[in-house]
Amino acid sequence: MNYKVFIVEDEVITREGIRDNVNWGAAGFEFCGEASDGEVALPLIEETKPDVVISDIKMPFMDGLQLSKIIREYMPWVKIVILSGHSEFEYAQSAVKLGVTEYLLKPVSAQDLHQVLKNLSAMLDREKQEREKLKDLQLKAADSLDLNREKFLLQLVMGGISSADAIDQSQPLGLDIVARYYLVGLLQVELCEDSQPFDYPEYERIRKIVADFAGNNPDVFVTNKDLGELVFLMKGDTPDQLIQEGNFLAGLIKKEVEAQAACTVIMELGTPQQRLADVHFSFAEALAKTKRMFLERGKSVEVFEQDLIKLDRTAIKNYLKIGSISDFNNFFSKELGAIGQLVEQSYHVKHYLYIDIILTIAQFISDLGGDVDEVLPEIHQIDAKINGINTSENFTDEVRILFSKAFSYRNSKVNHERFAVIQQAKTYIDHHFGESALRMEDIAHKFNLSPSHFSTIFRQEIGETFRAYLSNLRITRAKELLKTTSLKCAEIAYRCGFNDPHYFSFVFKKKTGQTPQKYRMQSQNT
Repeated sequence: MNYKVFIVEDEVITREGIRDNVNWGAAGFEFCGEASDGEVALPLIEETKPDVVISDIKMPFMDGLQLSKIIREYMPWVKIVILSGHSEFEYAQSAVKLGVTEYLLKPVSAQDLHQVLKNLSAMLDREKQEREKLKDLQLKAADSLDLNREKFLLQLVMGGISSADAIDQSQPLGLDIVARYYLVGLLQVELCEDSQPFDYPEYERIRKIVADFAGNNPDVFVTNKDLGELVFLMKGDTPDQLIQEGNFLAGLIKKEVEAQAACTVIMELGTPQQRLADVHFSFAEALAKTKRMFLERGKSVEVFEQDLIKLDRTAIKNYLKIGSISDFNNFFSKELGAIGQLVEQSYHVKHYLYIDIILTIAQFISDLGGDVDEVLPEIHQIDAKINGINTSENFTDEVRILFSKAFSYRNSKVNHERFAVIQQAKTYIDHHFGESALRMEDIAHKFNLSPSHFSTIFRQEIGETFRAYLSNLRITRAKELLKTTSLKCAEIAYRCGFNDPHYFSFVFKKKTGQTPQKYRMQSQNT
């Protein structure tokens, strides 16, 4: 690739000599213009956009230094080559400070200039490659960010993450998910040509239409569930507002997509939820409603809706916390038996119940700090599992398996494992207590625990809160430094993790009954 070069020189003979005697093409350049001083050169440089400017350092009206300063400020990518005589050493020093690329003494031979241009061409090639590499990395990073956002949102609506962790993880992804209420909608696309294979490009086009609608609304987040299915997480201030906006968005998307593509669009909404931890209930309702739209007519929808009310989620949560698999039959008979009998009669009941139960269990595992994907792989096999349930006995067996896995995980979190984690955290704190920015939230995240769970088990295992332990550790180290060094109290404060020496003195006196200075003096006298 040929780069462009521009010459600024007030001596006509010198300027023309350079222009006519250098083999620009052989050096990888093309000559794009010339000027007699910097003032004349500036508009021409702006117009021709050269990659390299060769300029004399001393010229009338606007000299090379003034020109270089302006180019550096407004066109920092342009390489500057300064030509200077032996008597202009101070000018040359100023040119170096301005960041010129090359500096040549007059008289300049064509051979010297040719070598400089070859070096500049190689430099420009490298910079171009680095820009392309950076652009590629940025594109990959953007793609990775989009994938991580979609994965996070899907995990959130399916109940695979706690509220605290969801808020922590959403921030690096650029997602503002904090709101008073939440609503989940599920959109399903059915292409009209049922006899044809699934048209992925057409679905991608439809997905883009939908994403464009949602992308203009900061309160709506979209993620893929399966081919032909998109999940919407909406946030708002009131349940009524969310329902109204959800219905409006559903109608708008349906009208727009069906006008542009040969397909049928169904979008159903769950009920608004006040807590992030309950968002999966809204998702389960939207999923059940969507599936129902594709089933045969005439099913007992009224029975389905009436009996759903009897599902006691609180009872399920309490059973997960304190129950055992040996009590399963009694629990199932009392809480789920009556509804479970309906799975043979209504696909809706079977679908809704299984999803509701598995999402509640997934939330329980996540709250304990577990990896839902690892402990409960069934969460990614929901449709297959439901299709395999044909009798109430099948349903009971599948639910027993889910509870059994939850209990096994809960019971596996024995005290010695918890102690091992806390000991690792304690070792980390012991090595990093001098960092003033050390926070419990960061340490909890480092060990894959939610801050609230980490705080609880730290206090149980260590016998004091994280804050108290860190404060005592810092004060103990401060005592050692006060006794064994001549460091100033302010320096000791900084080394022990205190940003403010006055606050350090306050805490020290509160812990020891003495100021740091008095403690040092007393230690020296004993």
